[in-house]
Amino acid sequence: MKEKKIKQFMNKVKHLESKIIAIDFDGVIHKNSKGFHDGTVYDELMDGAYESIVSLSEQYSIVIFSCKALKDRPLINGKSGIELIWDWLEEKGLRNYVDDVTDTKPRAIFYIDDKGIRFENWTQTMRFINDTK
Repeated sequence: MKEKKIKQFMNKVKHLESKIIAIDFDGVIHKNSKGFHDGTVYDELMDGAYESIVSLSEQYSIVIFSCKALKDRPLINGKSGIELIWDWLEEKGLRNYVDDVTDTKPRAIFYIDDKGIRFENWTQTMRFINDTK
């Protein structure tokens, strides 16, 4: 009985993952040209971000993840990073295409992140890291 419940749970997780695309915010959606700067969400959309998110949202749930959303970040103008991101998405016309904004890496079928390394094996990964020093 326990094995059956575990299998059902795993099937549910696999199904949920196949419906989500997780996208990093800074440097992928938001240009982030000044880095953290003053903590605000100050920059423009990355080229192609609007059209891509709209298109992807037709088949997937879109979850944005960001360090700006971390709970230990100070409030900016009385707002959390998550609230600032939602406001910016509203301003850019993307709010209705995004399902969640979070500070954690969600379960997803794909992760779109400007700082990610495509893992093939540890030899290739270590070579890439060492070559970028």
